[in-house]
Amino acid sequence: MPGYSDRDRGRDRGSYSSGPPRFGGSRNGPPPAKKFGNPGDRLRKKHWNLDELPKFEKNFYQENPDVARRSAQEVEHYRRSKEITVKGRDGPKPIVKFHEANFPKYVMDVITKQNWTDPTPIQAQGWPVALSGKDMVGIAQTGSGKTLSYLLPAIVHINHQPFLEHGDGPICLVLAPTRELAQQVQQVAAEYGKASRIKSTCIYGGAPKGPQIRDLERGVEICIATPGRLIDFLEAGKTNLRRCTYLVLDEADRMLDMGFEPQIRKIVDQIRPDRQTLMWSATWPKEVRQLAEDFLKEYIQINVGALQLSANHNILQIVDVCNDGEKEDKLIRLLEEIMSEKENKTIIFVETKRRCDDLTRRMRRDGWPAMGIHGDKNQQERDWVLNEFKYGKAPILIATDVASRGLDVEDVKFVINFDYPNNSEDYIHRIGRTARSQKTGTAYTFFTPNNMKQAHDLVSVLREANQAINPKLIQMAEDRGGKSNWSFKGRTRWRV
Repeated sequence: MPGYSDRDRGRDRGSYSSGPPRFGGSRNGPPPAKKFGNPGDRLRKKHWNLDELPKFEKNFYQENPDVARRSAQEVEHYRRSKEITVKGRDGPKPIVKFHEANFPKYVMDVITKQNWTDPTPIQAQGWPVALSGKDMVGIAQTGSGKTLSYLLPAIVHINHQPFLEHGDGPICLVLAPTRELAQQVQQVAAEYGKASRIKSTCIYGGAPKGPQIRDLERGVEICIATPGRLIDFLEAGKTNLRRCTYLVLDEADRMLDMGFEPQIRKIVDQIRPDRQTLMWSATWPKEVRQLAEDFLKEYIQINVGALQLSANHNILQIVDVCNDGEKEDKLIRLLEEIMSEKENKTIIFVETKRRCDDLTRRMRRDGWPAMGIHGDKNQQERDWVLNEFKYGKAPILIATDVASRGLDVEDVKFVINFDYPNNSEDYIHRIGRTARSQKTGTAYTFFTPNNMKQAHDLVSVLREANQAINPKLIQMAEDRGGKSNWSFKGRTRWRV
């Protein structure tokens, strides 16, 4: 295709990963301090002289004639219909059909096999920006197709760079907050990269280092990593980022929530400043905005949906305002209804690991097909539990927030917030486990007086999604800050 060169002729560049780990713990928050200092202390900030660095290409976008002919009014109508907002200078027009992206044949062949009809909104606007070599921020709800929004341009970018030499680190680095998300991204990278023999690997804590180090030593074009394990390998000299020219920060808000900002900054200091950087986030708080200002240059910001807290509109949200002591009885009654449905795959979110274990034990004792997952489970057990859930052998998954992001199971129909999370951003990510890929789903939430400080945010999310709102929740939001004695009797659930 014009504008692209296929550089993989006769080259053996098979895709591989480090394989399933056999044992290990979890890094479910900021990595623990090491005995002799904090992670990254031995890494020194590099001082780059751009005149001495080898030049590289990053603009590969050729606007399709159909796109070029579209008037400003047509572009504006499309963006408005898809709730796309674009900020920044010289933002390209969106594409509306896959062929308009002018992807090379080895990428289009894989897309064609999927039988998709049209790009998602974030892909339609994000691909022209990413292929143009521009820095960008993408703000979109979970399940919106963002992984391909940055991976397909990454594959094109890699195929225009010189081949890896012995000792070179990756060309594309994707930083992700959790091992589950990292593994999910690696699966997509392997599937789409194999056509042009691009090698990828997944680097995360809680698994043996040996297989991951061997992948890096053989040479990989794409490395998907959690910050803690990557810092370990950079300090030990097991890899380097000298060749990295395409950087992705996936779920940046979550990485900041988990305390990874110092590690992210130390990692980015190891990457040449004229790289292309793409940051992805479901929310846009001031901490994420600051990260974008520090890491990106003249970036284009793409927002899909409302700029305020917003949930997927394909999710029916039902809030039950009750007391803590009522929640277990209400849960059982709710599950009796759900399990009578034909499609009944359900995730129940709880706040603590102990609650997860206790609730799982009680439910299994009473005959419910439930399994639990949290950060203290080793990787082998977590993978096994997720597979049992994914394939329907255990249709009820009880989870802490380790599963609220990065868990991509297509047919989850129900999410239950047994415990309301600490902030409303996490609420949005939890319920986003259902209604993936334009499907519909239902989220039930038990909301107690202990959650009163979150009432105003939750009401805002419900209003933005045009949901009917429990009058008790509205009253709680209005009374927040005053002294109230909340006590809700009975077992009536607010229905819409």
